[in-house]
This record gives sequence, C-alpha cells and structure tokens, in this order.
Amino acid sequence: MNQGVAITGMGLISAIGNNVADNFASLISGTIGISKISRIKTVHEHEIMVGEVPLTNGELEKLLGLPADSHSRTPLLGIMAAKEALAQAEIQDISEYRTGLISGTTVGGMDKSEQYFYDFYERDLHWNHINSLHAGDSTQKIADAIGLTKSFVTTISTACSSAANAIMLGARMIKSGELDRVIVGGSDSLSKFTINGFKTLMILSDTYNTPFDEHRKGLNLGEAAAFLILESDAIVSKENKKVLAYVKGYGNANDAYHQTASSENGDGAVMAMEKALKVAGITPSKVDYINAHGTATPNNDLSEGRALLRVFNENVPEFSSTKPFTGHTLAVAAGVEAVYSVLSIQNNVIYPNLNFKTPMTEFNLVPETQLKNKEIKTVLSNSFGFGGNCSTLIFTKEA
Repeated sequence: MNQGVAITGMGLISAIGNNVADNFASLISGTIGISKISRIKTVHEHEIMVGEVPLTNGELEKLLGLPADSHSRTPLLGIMAAKEALAQAEIQDISEYRTGLISGTTVGGMDKSEQYFYDFYERDLHWNHINSLHAGDSTQKIADAIGLTKSFVTTISTACSSAANAIMLGARMIKSGELDRVIVGGSDSLSKFTINGFKTLMILSDTYNTPFDEHRKGLNLGEAAAFLILESDAIVSKENKKVLAYVKGYGNANDAYHQTASSENGDGAVMAMEKALKVAGITPSKVDYINAHGTATPNNDLSEGRALLRVFNENVPEFSSTKPFTGHTLAVAAGVEAVYSVLSIQNNVIYPNLNFKTPMTEFNLVPETQLKNKEIKTVLSNSFGFGGNCSTLIFTKEA
C-alpha cells in the first residue's frame, strides 16, 4: 500500500491574505483579491484586472528585517511564506536533518531588472538587480534568509505547473531517502513583462475571471508565494509531529501539443491525473473534491473539462477553481492550491467557483458555486503549464 508523505507546515501570502489563516478566512467569506492594477505603472492598468499582494516591497523588507532595495519582489514574497511554514512546523534548527528547498518560479527577479531596461549602463547600482534576474537567484535568496546554506537547493520553472513539480520532486526525494525534510512550493510576483506577455497572447480579462463559464473572457494574473514542509515518517515519529495532511499521489506529463495551448481533448491532463491516481493507489471514485486549474481561458477550461470527463466519466466529483479569489499566480499556483487543498481536508469544505453563471455548451459540467460543507478525505489538484506541462497532485487525510 502506498504511504503518503507528511505535510507538517504551510505558509502563504496572496492577494487575499498575508498568511494561511487570512487566506482561509477570505475563501470562507467570499472576499476576493482581484482589482485594477495599482502597484505597477503600465499602459494596461485600466484595461485588465489582477490579484496583487497589497504590501509594497518596502513594507515586506521591513517585516522581514531586510535592507531596503536589497531583494526583488519574488524572493520577498517567498521568504514570507517559507518562514510561516517553518514556524508552523516548529522547526528551530533547519540543519538538524537533511533538508532541501525546491522552489518554482517564472518571473524570478524580473520585476526589478526591468526597471533598469533603459538606463542600467549608467549606474553600477543597477547591476545587482540585473544579475538577480535569473530564476535561481530568488530561490537562493529564500534559502539564505531561512538559514539553509549547506543542502539541496534547486529551482523548477515549468510555467504554471512549477510548484506542483516542486512538491512532486520533494515527495519523491523523501520517499527515496535522499532527504529527510523538504520545503516545497514557489513564488512569483507581478511584472510588466508578464503582463505584456499575457496581453500579447490575448488571454487576459478586463473583468473578474469566470472559470468554466460559457462566456469566460480570460484570466486575471496574480502574485503569491506558498510553501509546504514535507517530512519523513522518521521525523514525524521521532518528534511526535502534528501532520496536516499527506501528499499521497502525483503525476506529470507533457503532451507537447502547443507552445502555449493545452490539448483540446486534455491529453496531457488525462495522463497526469491517471498517473497521480496510480501513485496514490486509489480509484477515481475515492476523490471527494477537485481543485481545478480553471484559468477561465477558452482553451484551458475546455481542455480540462474534457480531461475530467475522460478520467471520471459521468461521475466527476464536485470541483471548483479558486482563481477568482487570487488570480492565476503562475508558477506558484499549485503551491497556493496545495495549501487550499489541505485546508479543505482539515475543515471539510469545498470552495465556491465564483462568478459562474452559464454552463459551457461543449459539456454539462457545473462547478460548485456555493461554499459547501462536506467530509473531505481526498483532494485532487490540477496545474497545467505552457508547453504541455501538466501536473496533478493528490492530498489525503490519512497516509
């Protein structure tokens, strides 16, 4: 029988809360974080809506006790979430066990480096942020901030499935005995480059996103950071740790259908879900709730809906997308939704798929539109990225 990997701590900062508790309170109360752009000066600020973390870089640096203008926004958000996760797991000495950090990101330090696009040759001061552009730098800054200096530290950048693959790799490393504890998740901040890129793809909405609705217009970008602490059975037993939930199953696949679009029939999504169910050792009927990728783009919702029908046939469990609350947080989306999945299990609740009104004409799939209390033992969470990078995670109450 497959044994799950224990989750002992979680940390999260998003547009609907600066910590896990605040995020859950917003989910329960229906408080959304989507609004017009306020923090970034862009020509698109009146055309689209996003999910912004309300804290400025300066405020984040002050909360974290860091020097002014020393970090780009991505590691600042990441440090906030990682420290909360470590605190909940009651980890005092991070070097006591073989500990790793696996972080997903797409933006990296782009939000800072792009500020100096026109004048970085003129001032040596800018080179610090230019050199911090690459994705690995943000992960290293998070590692430095939490005192992880001599261990396994790596970055995964598989677009919007990055954090899912980070969680998957972390679980596999614990199960194989490579590490005893892994901090997994991701961090991504909003940037002009991201906004412009998605605007070019013509998949941004000028209003609130509406996943799985016939009249969906596109996604709202968001920013966030989320980390989970995964620990071995040996640590849990030795220290009598409280386990929040378990990473029971995982699967990823790449259908290589298109550079940005998902397969119209959900081929990669089907493979990822089937692999996750196989690793978990459960049948589709055991899934109580699906936290869908649900970006509210025409292509994704059609692809994911067809994939759900292929895997679950006519017995698709209750499902919803939480992206109307936070926006699509890109590389960290699976980390955010992993935390939400664990909270669903802990509190026996299904979150509402906000803004849904009209079922899609291609199939009769209707997401859960109201907050619902139900016993939840198993949650399946989907995250699909550009280039056909599809990943699925399964979280359970019991190992």
